[in-house]
Amino acid sequence: MLFNSIDFALFLPIMFAVYWGIAQKGLRLQNFLIVIASYFFYGWWDWRFLSLIFFSTVVDYLIGLKLGKESVPFRRKMYLWLSLFVNLGFLGFFKYYNFFLDNFVAAFSFCGLNIQASSLEVILPVGISFYTFQTLSYTIDIYKRNLEPSKDFIAFAAFVSFFPQLVAGPIERATKLLPQFYTPRKFDKNLAVDGLRQILWGFFKKVVIADSCAQTANLIFNNSGDYSGSTLVLGAILFTFQIYGDFSGYSDIAIGTARLFGFKLMRNFAFPYFSRDIAEFWRRWHISLSTWFRDYLYIPLGGSRGGTGMKVRNTFIIFLVSGFWHGANWTYIIWGLLNAIYFLPLLLTNNNRNHIEIVAKGSFLPSLRDAFAMLTTFVLTVFAWIFFRADSVGHAFSYIAGICSSSIFSFPQVHPITTLIVLFFFLIIEWIGREGNHALEKIGLKWNRPGRLCFYYVLALVVLLFSGQRQEFIYFQF
Repeated sequence: MLFNSIDFALFLPIMFAVYWGIAQKGLRLQNFLIVIASYFFYGWWDWRFLSLIFFSTVVDYLIGLKLGKESVPFRRKMYLWLSLFVNLGFLGFFKYYNFFLDNFVAAFSFCGLNIQASSLEVILPVGISFYTFQTLSYTIDIYKRNLEPSKDFIAFAAFVSFFPQLVAGPIERATKLLPQFYTPRKFDKNLAVDGLRQILWGFFKKVVIADSCAQTANLIFNNSGDYSGSTLVLGAILFTFQIYGDFSGYSDIAIGTARLFGFKLMRNFAFPYFSRDIAEFWRRWHISLSTWFRDYLYIPLGGSRGGTGMKVRNTFIIFLVSGFWHGANWTYIIWGLLNAIYFLPLLLTNNNRNHIEIVAKGSFLPSLRDAFAMLTTFVLTVFAWIFFRADSVGHAFSYIAGICSSSIFSFPQVHPITTLIVLFFFLIIEWIGREGNHALEKIGLKWNRPGRLCFYYVLALVVLLFSGQRQEFIYFQF
């Protein structure tokens, strides 16, 4: 079920009313309703994959119980490996089987050996990359003795399938989200109102910004050979805002929706395009995935504690795996490689934690140095996104070659005036609200009530006006 659909517009208020209507009936009934609603929400795409998420839930629940009782190190490790094998096995089959098969055949063909192998028509289950990592955090944390295993299957099933963040995150840690299913929840008006503000801004990001940018970006990328270098630059910039508006918009809607039901999800984006270097960018972009890789892969590998060789190795591993997580295509791997190359000099010179606070905190305008640093980081990010968006590595290089032609100095052939206007407005609001957890958290709170409501109604009206260009969320394919 898409957030930006009539189906969800009907589903959410009904679920909200029933959920709080049965609040006095007990916590277990609330959790059971979440499970039913989440399976309905997920099954709306394809009911056949409900068995997959249910099987993963049962396996990790039982393994968690075994890990909690087992004290023999070898057996505990075997249970952990069983969880890794099941979860990553499903993920590998559905997401990477054809990729590995095609590259295996290509490698042998390069050596002069012809192998007959047929790809499978495998449908990628929506959200499998997200809920797989979420359940893995559960078993890994129990194995590390950072978490006690759940003895309430309903609460655990609700944690795995919680519908707001099920299909595109944030990727929650069991240590943070699971305890919220054990705690009685009371309706919090302030939490719900702030959730509605975040949902509104999430819809603005998705419907007005991402979908508008997508129309022009898709046109340019799909016909890149027909356009001038300046137009290709415009396409890359618009895709940069498309993917941000699309993914962070989903996260805002998910986090805001969870707040309506009394849950607090982790922040997933923190105004990443206002970053002054790539290290800061990765602390602000897809935070739930970046910190997951940091805690469950980078640190176990040794992190940055070892010598230079270990630092370089671990940096490249973390970024290459991050790229590969996004999809079975060499374009994503090169995108990860580029970000590793960007990040490495900062790490080796111990400058990777220079910018912890948001830029120009307490000031309206950034310094010239910060402005230049933001522009440089943005340009590097735009360049990397070309590989992320391109259909193939060859397409990416031909796109870049087109940019590097003399036509880069010409006027762009495509003129998305309306998109550029709303993008300018969007950047102003994001800049003003950059010190909050989301752009609308503090904007307008000191205004009089009619002015504040007028602002929200105008945003909602703009969302409705742009809603005819509906597109699926980009990260559903990951």
